[in-house]
Amino acid sequence: MGTLLKFYKPLFSIRFSSFPNSLRSVQLRTHSFNNPKRRNPIRRCFSSLSPSSQPLINGTTLDKMDGNQQPGSPSSELWLHNTMSKKKELFMPKVEGKVGMYVCGVTAYDLSHIGHARVYVTFDVLYRYLKHLGYEVCYVRNFTDVDDKIIARAKELAEDPISLSRRYCDEFIQDMVHLQCLPPSVEPRVSDHMPHIIDMIKQIVDNGYAYRVEGDVFFSVENFPEYGQLSGRKLEDNRAGERVAVDSRKRNPADFALWKSAKEGEPFWESPWGPGRPGWHIECSAMSAAYLGYSFDIHGGGMDLVFPHHENEIAQSCAACKQSNVSYWIHNGFVTVDSEKMSKSLGNFFTIREVMDLYHPLALRLFLMGTHYRSPINYSDVLLESASERIFYIYQTLHDCENVLSQHDKGLQESIPPETLNVINKFHNDFSTSMSDDLHTPVVLAALSDPLKTINDLLHTRKGKKQAMRIESVAALEKIIRNVLSVLGLMPTSYSEALQQLREMALKRAKLTEDKILQKIEERSEARKNKDYEKSDAIRKDLAVVGIALMDSPDGTSWRPAIPLPLQEQQVAAT
Repeated sequence: MGTLLKFYKPLFSIRFSSFPNSLRSVQLRTHSFNNPKRRNPIRRCFSSLSPSSQPLINGTTLDKMDGNQQPGSPSSELWLHNTMSKKKELFMPKVEGKVGMYVCGVTAYDLSHIGHARVYVTFDVLYRYLKHLGYEVCYVRNFTDVDDKIIARAKELAEDPISLSRRYCDEFIQDMVHLQCLPPSVEPRVSDHMPHIIDMIKQIVDNGYAYRVEGDVFFSVENFPEYGQLSGRKLEDNRAGERVAVDSRKRNPADFALWKSAKEGEPFWESPWGPGRPGWHIECSAMSAAYLGYSFDIHGGGMDLVFPHHENEIAQSCAACKQSNVSYWIHNGFVTVDSEKMSKSLGNFFTIREVMDLYHPLALRLFLMGTHYRSPINYSDVLLESASERIFYIYQTLHDCENVLSQHDKGLQESIPPETLNVINKFHNDFSTSMSDDLHTPVVLAALSDPLKTINDLLHTRKGKKQAMRIESVAALEKIIRNVLSVLGLMPTSYSEALQQLREMALKRAKLTEDKILQKIEERSEARKNKDYEKSDAIRKDLAVVGIALMDSPDGTSWRPAIPLPLQEQQVAAT
């Protein structure tokens, strides 16, 4: 890698071992913006995945549901909503079988909130699905570690801005690990890419799209007639979107900073315009071009980045290189609190850590995927409890499968009955159709119900079927569900471990211990023996109020996490 990075040596954070299907080979090179010969996309950060051979089930190949497909021609069409055209478009990459994707990362000055989580879960699902279809994907997600907010926070804490940002970059990475977001191919940081940023600003100035004022450099929006094409804003309307107060030195109030002159006590870098640091928008333009070229497939982020950030990125990139082109601009909707966007500036946010302290990370991931990525999600305890209960049910069903299948010969070749094949094929079709229709994850999650119900029917009722046929059916259903969960990023390392964690978090929310629940179960059992059904029902209801459901069976009484009774009643009232 040192040989390839002979022009410049950024400190990349690339991880290979923490996730399934991690990248096995990464090669990176950088671009010089002043040399046209180096403006082609130069990337070989694609994984080498091995195919698997699976039997056919009624014409459906199970390896179509496997995240480890061999790269090559994509296995089906994909339609994505393009913010630029305001409509769904058939995805057609610039290079057959390969995808370049850039997603704007966090400004690392504090712990990330679940609005951030939604962005990166959304694009993790897209990343996983593209790989599932057989594409080789170079996924670039940056860190902004040089910014006004970082500097302000560092002053509050009397800490070096770069050190503070590095610490919160590490915290963010840990959050992504817990949410099972695959590591991107590259995670560039602004502080490592000053030569690229300065080089790009020089090119924009030389091309007549920027001007210098007292050590600052501003982009002239009037010189770029296409400004506003992404957001649909007219130039005279753009003033309201400025991220900072209007500078009277600007030729037009909508002009934005490419380079900011150094101020006392702030980090700075030398440049042709004097010491300073880059503006917010130029950073992503430079880093995306450095790894994907000026022309690539997908640029994504939250809806709040459409204007001004992505609008300004388009202007900068086109000003630096006329051939600049991104095929698909993709944006996810907000997480709201009482119908208001969740944000740090409004103070109405919950950090990922705060939520994960009470709810399993994969329950949070399921919650975020339970609404289509372009629609807003209103944060609520009801929805998180519902997601937690749902994920428990999924893992409990698959855990039961695992236990049964471990007791039987894996070499069974019994035929699967038509009714089970119909469930499998319908689920496969629902998955493929929904995911290919702009990543409609809520439909996929709803479609899980039939195969899960079928598994439970097969496990807990015989219905006259031969044992071997039942086991083959369960194995086939478990496999397709497991493969879908892998594509969605919902597959745990261990079902039993995830179930135990879900129980522990339910106890924490209920402010109970397992010993206390077992004591209540014993008290209820005694009450039932004494035919004191009023007391028995009261114990059950008291536990239900705090989210603990009791389940009676011939083997005794057990408990599981459930939506607390008041929240269930709230759900019913809302419908």
